[in-house]
Amino acid sequence: MRGLLACATLARRAGAGASSASAPARRHLAGVAEAAEAELKKTTLYDFHVAHGGKMVPFAGWSMPIQYKDSIMDSTLNCRANGSLFDVSHMCGLSLHGRHAIPFLESLVVADVAALKDGTGTLTVFTNERGGAIDDSVVTKVTDQHIYLVVNAGCRDKDLAHIGEHMEAFNKKGGEVKWHIHDERSLLALQGPLAAPTLQLLTKEDLSKLYFSDFKMIDINGYACFLTRTGYTGEDGFEISVPSENAVDLAKALLEKSEGKVRLTGLGARDSLRLEAGLCLYGNDMEQHITPVEAGLSWAIGKRRKAEGGFLGADVILKQLQEGPKIRRVGLVSQGPPPRSHSEIVSNSGENIGEVTSGGFSPCLKKNIAIGYVKSGLHKAGTEFKVVVRGKSHDTVVTKMPFVPTKYYKPS
Repeated sequence: MRGLLACATLARRAGAGASSASAPARRHLAGVAEAAEAELKKTTLYDFHVAHGGKMVPFAGWSMPIQYKDSIMDSTLNCRANGSLFDVSHMCGLSLHGRHAIPFLESLVVADVAALKDGTGTLTVFTNERGGAIDDSVVTKVTDQHIYLVVNAGCRDKDLAHIGEHMEAFNKKGGEVKWHIHDERSLLALQGPLAAPTLQLLTKEDLSKLYFSDFKMIDINGYACFLTRTGYTGEDGFEISVPSENAVDLAKALLEKSEGKVRLTGLGARDSLRLEAGLCLYGNDMEQHITPVEAGLSWAIGKRRKAEGGFLGADVILKQLQEGPKIRRVGLVSQGPPPRSHSEIVSNSGENIGEVTSGGFSPCLKKNIAIGYVKSGLHKAGTEFKVVVRGKSHDTVVTKMPFVPTKYYKPS
């Protein structure tokens, strides 16, 4: 989202500059903008977005809708009250196949993939040699010899290079693993309280038996889909991997079956929703110098992995688990204008104690919320300090996350 906001800001500045420029300069600026737009990748649903009023912006090398006709605030509220349909086809789905698929993946991530039941998944983190996060991903064990995972759009190139390099070395040592990148498929995210009842109208599968993080290959509206009960909003919902030639028709069917209550929703509301759910955004709240322990994701490190290690940077991460990290990710509620990424966090005496990594106004809570990192010992809920916005300090308090209660569908 940092890249999205930066691109939006540049677009506004370019527009402002063009209004006072000469005709040749305006034509030049227009040509530059057209060339930049032409270089952006487009999902299968691009024309569908434009036809429905999508405001398209550059994001991670793609032209994606930041919002539609609704405001970002209204879209956020509608997702919580009814439902949202997101195009997340810019993300990269891939499968690992082979009898060594699990041990290979476990050399790169912190999850206990082997312990997963077939058809279940978990959040995990790809780590580097220093224990930092290369990316976070939802990884699913389809079978012992088939792993399905989705990586972030902005991390695609580096993730695929990282996985490919290690796969080549692994196979040279006698390993047996290969991959398939699902560029032939699109990815839709259906989220909110109407997600399950709407989707149920398009499939014969009993969705009441599919719980949070479960995965199944099923027919939806007659199309062969990969269905995962997951999402990035804190709401119940699904991510649907569908053959790209069927993506537009499936999107239309989902919207029609909801009778207009589920709405197309863009990246702006998606960011508000994930922030309210206290979820990390890679590139803001997680980066190559932040470990899973510092990011508050120790729970994603499997029990066996905590004992055995065996992944990149394990020595750093296991030491932090024993001794505690020097910094910790926290939730914040603040006064004054909303804090943004890189807003400084200071003690009441003015000492720097951390930094905001994501922040904004919560449409649901009607107050400022943020995620940031502070020195260990200052991370307890109720701890008070200041956040600096536009050169002025404002009262801030550490608050437990998620800010808005999650509604994941789990066994009772």
